[in-house]
Amino acid sequence: MEKQTNLIFDRSKTIDLILPAYNEETSIKKCIEDFNSLSLFKNIIVIDNNSTDGTEKEIKKTSAKYILEKEQGYGAALIRGIKESTSDIIIMCEPDLTFSHLDAFKFLVYLENFDCVFGTRTSKSMIEAGSKMYSYLRYGNIIVAKLLEYLFFGPSITDVGCSYKAFKSKSIKDILHKLSVKGSHFQPELMIRLIESKAKIIEIPVFYLRRSGYSKITYNFYSSLRVALNMIKIILLIFLKKFFK
Repeated sequence: MEKQTNLIFDRSKTIDLILPAYNEETSIKKCIEDFNSLSLFKNIIVIDNNSTDGTEKEIKKTSAKYILEKEQGYGAALIRGIKESTSDIIIMCEPDLTFSHLDAFKFLVYLENFDCVFGTRTSKSMIEAGSKMYSYLRYGNIIVAKLLEYLFFGPSITDVGCSYKAFKSKSIKDILHKLSVKGSHFQPELMIRLIESKAKIIEIPVFYLRRSGYSKITYNFYSSLRVALNMIKIILLIFLKKFFK
């Protein structure tokens, strides 16, 4: 009989939450408080990536651990957060309120049987009306995710840009030295390195909600296209390097 996913998770494991933040003063405090209300986390680690607004002030109103990362870039902030974590499990998420803190429980349940759990924002029934998941973003994420999946013989993947992910700490720290992308196209490299490491991976649907504030990365079609092209570029570069070592 096929092994069934457990309906509970091991509460003896320590859990850290990583939130990269760049000019998130309108949402960061509520995001921290929402996740804190779950009573799950040993540390909520917020990486301030050189914010120029009141983000630092808002973070310091909470119990979150404040870290300033001076190297600019979404990937640089997340890498710093991973290095700062000391817990058994790491969850990473955006602090702009586009994700539901309650979905954290789903990630933890699946981590009972997997090393890494990737979220996907592409399930139509879980996309809130008014959220910033336009058709070109949804289909673009699916297409690039499938390219990654097929080139690297990965698990079923439908969202190459979703930042809501969970990991057993060892699985991600084992590949940390291989992560070189510091910009907004960080997620594909992370996924590829985890696939290459033979980690057990599954993707699960998560709710995608209306954003607080504005997007700094995919604020219009052309910025979204630029990110997509950078993602495709890093996927192809890593794939081709396998043949020209």
